[in-house]
Amino acid sequence: MSLRETVELLDQLIAMPTVSADSNMAMIAELAQRLEDAGAQTDVMLSPCGTKANLWARIGPDAPGGLLLSGHTDVVPVEDQDWTSDPFAMRNTGDRLYGRGTCDMKGFIAAAVVMAGKVQAQKPVHFAFTYDEEVGCIGARALIPELQARGLQPTMAVIGEPTGMRVIEGHKGCCEYTTHFTGLEGHGSDPGRGVNAAEYAVRYVGRLMELRADLMARTPAGSRFEPPWTTINIGRVSGGVAHNVIAGKAEVEWEMRPVVQDDARFVRKSIEAFVEDEMLPMMRAIYPQADIRTETIGEIAGLEPMEVNTARDVLAGLLGTNSAELVPFGTEAGLFQEMGMDVVVCGPGHIAQAHKPDEFVAIDQMAACLAMLEPLMTGA
Repeated sequence: MSLRETVELLDQLIAMPTVSADSNMAMIAELAQRLEDAGAQTDVMLSPCGTKANLWARIGPDAPGGLLLSGHTDVVPVEDQDWTSDPFAMRNTGDRLYGRGTCDMKGFIAAAVVMAGKVQAQKPVHFAFTYDEEVGCIGARALIPELQARGLQPTMAVIGEPTGMRVIEGHKGCCEYTTHFTGLEGHGSDPGRGVNAAEYAVRYVGRLMELRADLMARTPAGSRFEPPWTTINIGRVSGGVAHNVIAGKAEVEWEMRPVVQDDARFVRKSIEAFVEDEMLPMMRAIYPQADIRTETIGEIAGLEPMEVNTARDVLAGLLGTNSAELVPFGTEAGLFQEMGMDVVVCGPGHIAQAHKPDEFVAIDQMAACLAMLEPLMTGA
């Protein structure tokens, strides 16, 4: 019965095209109503633009601790993908459910909401359904201070991203930036009379490359990540208009994937000091209006493996495994870990199917998720 209800709810959720660029309000309203019908207290928290929202809900006593089940409501676009059926009309083949978001990650959300009406917990069971995870965990980052202001902190959290129902205890963070350089254009025959933004962009990249070596030397002992250190990647460098013009504008798009948050702080502090103490004084000695500005595109906190992790141990027991793994993709889990919760990532479907045409989740994965959630929520 629970599986049939879950599939029916997932069908409804897939029909709501909650691409990150669009509103998720219809989905939030549906989930809130279903949770209220199950006896939950709900709180819809609007985004600053008012067209999106996070949903926080609680079933069970108004008491400290308990369990948090969390998932994001947004999905990635379908444009320029070759789907064999309507991505927003779920297709059930008997063993697979096809549609945008089936795997990433409306399948888990549907299972959690259906199970909310089936169990009675002695401790609170919380639900967090967020917006804009796919574009930088924006909704979750807005949610955390709201929870802190309300004094809400469950003991453990399960983030239902598609892991094939494997228990995941760690992933690197992902921090993406665009650094903008403003110089002074001039004739290429006399480079000294201008401030070449492209040249300073290259110097900036050079400093980032130097930091790569420092990060390798900072590799935490026993790191299980691959590679085991924090990485820096230069994604795009652009600037200038012609061979014979001093470049007045330039940009560098770059990212780092920290294994620990201290590495992220180290990189930011080091590159900021290089800009303020060396680059800007040189640029402004020629052109006082010269500038270097770094735009934060997104900062996703990593999930750091911990020696003591109640959520990991509980799920491992329920799933009959004695190991927990690491994954290369990012999630909202690190944000909840920073609040002091024990956190794992575990959900139905496989990341290999996410973000692709003909995205799907297998029926047996949904059944396994429900089988895990029932005792988890009952004994929360």
